[in-house]
Order: sequence, then C-alpha cells, then structure tokens
Amino acid sequence: MPSLKTIRKRIGSVKSTQKITRAMKMVAGARLARAQARITALRPYATKTGQVLTQVVSTMEGDEGPIHPLLADRGEARVLFVLVSSDRGLCGAFNSNVCRAAERAYREQLTKSEVVEFATIGKKGRDFLLRRSIPLAHHFEGIFERLDSGSPQIVSDWVMGRFLREKYDAVFIVFNEFKNAIAQIVRVQPLLPVPQPEAVAQENASGGSNLLFEPRKDVVLERLVPAYVEVSIQRALLDSNAAEHGARMSSMDSATRNAKQMIGKLTLQYNRARQAAITKELMEIIGGAEAIKK
Repeated sequence: MPSLKTIRKRIGSVKSTQKITRAMKMVAGARLARAQARITALRPYATKTGQVLTQVVSTMEGDEGPIHPLLADRGEARVLFVLVSSDRGLCGAFNSNVCRAAERAYREQLTKSEVVEFATIGKKGRDFLLRRSIPLAHHFEGIFERLDSGSPQIVSDWVMGRFLREKYDAVFIVFNEFKNAIAQIVRVQPLLPVPQPEAVAQENASGGSNLLFEPRKDVVLERLVPAYVEVSIQRALLDSNAAEHGARMSSMDSATRNAKQMIGKLTLQYNRARQAAITKELMEIIGGAEAIKK
C-alpha cells in the first residue's frame, strides 16, 4: 500500500489538475458564446447567398456568353480537400473525428482521381496528414487567430486561384459543423465548382422567382460567385471554431468530474491507510504495555 505522503502528494496533484480543467472549461464556455453568436448570425446570410446564386444561374441557362469559370464542371481528375481542424488539443474527439473522415474521403477519392491533395487549416490536421504521408499542398498558418480580419478571403483567394489555373478540377472542404455544445457533425462538402441546390433550382425552373438585374446578369454573377465561395469558407471556419470550443468545454467538464471522483477515491484510500497506521501504533503500544506488566 502507498505511504500516506505519496497519497497526499497525489491528492494535491489531482486537485491542481482539477483547478486547471475547471478554468479551461470556463474559458471555453465564454469563447463558445461568442463563437455561437457569430455562426448563428452568418448562417442565414450564407443560405440566402446560395439561393440567390442559384436563381441567377438558372435565369442564365440558355443565354449566349461564357459560363463563369468557377461554375465549370471539369470532372474530378485532380482534387483538393481543405481540412479544417484546430491548432490545439484537449478537445475530446474533435480533431480525430474530422481527420479520420478526411482520410476516408482521401482513400475513396484515390479510386476515382489521378491527383488528390490536401490544404490544411489547423495544426492538428496538418500533423495528422504528415504522419500518414498524405500529400499536403499547403498549410494556412494562424487562420483562427484572425477570423474577423480577412482569413476567409485568404483561403478563398488561394483555392479559387488554383481552380482557375486548372491545377485542381474539384475542391471539397472537410470540417466540423456546430450543432450544440456537446454535438458536432463532420461534413465533407463540395466547394468548387460551385454546387447548385436542387430544391432552389427546381423552384426557379417552375417560375418561383422573378429577378431584375442591374447592370447585367454576367456582372452580377462575376461578383456573386467569388462572394459565395468566400462566405462558404467563412461559414466552415466559424462552424469549426464554435464546435472546437463546445468540444473543449465538454471535455474539460468531463475531466473536472473525473478529477473529483479520483480525489474522492484517493481520500478514502488515504483515510484507510491512516486508520491502519493508527491501529498499528495502538497495537504496538498495547503490546508494549502488556510486555511491561509481565
């Protein structure tokens, strides 16, 4: 049985860890509230942008003139996956889930494409790919440190540039979609060429929308398509950021409760060891007193 000093030291160590996990939970909770507010505010805008884009494209069907290059379907001979993870750990299965989903998508895509590469946002995803020798085309450093100062545009410009130069024929983004503080859903969504939601397209085909364009439809489309790509990336980043804070808060809450249980078990062990030591000392005293009497 461990000595009383060893048990006391372990109890102190677990209590220190509990203070850290409790503080991390509170910090993650505060950051989650801000991140949740941002993604909740962005989602309606992102959804409406996609709907308007689909409506514009549907009205241009059959028109003479060039199709926007970001809408061009060239197949999937050369594919890029944009993997969104976190820069730090201690957030449960947040990173492992999205990284495993990205690896599965990579293995499946290899059977259909000549070239499959990754661009990563977040150090955990980058390290995961490097350990498995999966081709890494680019890593975006410090994106989550400046989410409100042009980070989505940096990513969208890089991705659209490679797509327009035909380095890649299709681009997918892999990220954790935020549902609530304890639930995240891994998404593998097409980014380029810009997908067209079928429900909205059918509505437009049946005359469900009536749009007026100023100055011309092609000018509107020239501005709208890059804006849609950027807002899609921004939504994925904000979703992943909120999901990370939710996962970390849940993980630290679980760690704090586990530390409390461990402290209880160690305290019980300490009390039993102390009781055994006291009983042993009493027996020695009684034995000594009996020996003196004889």
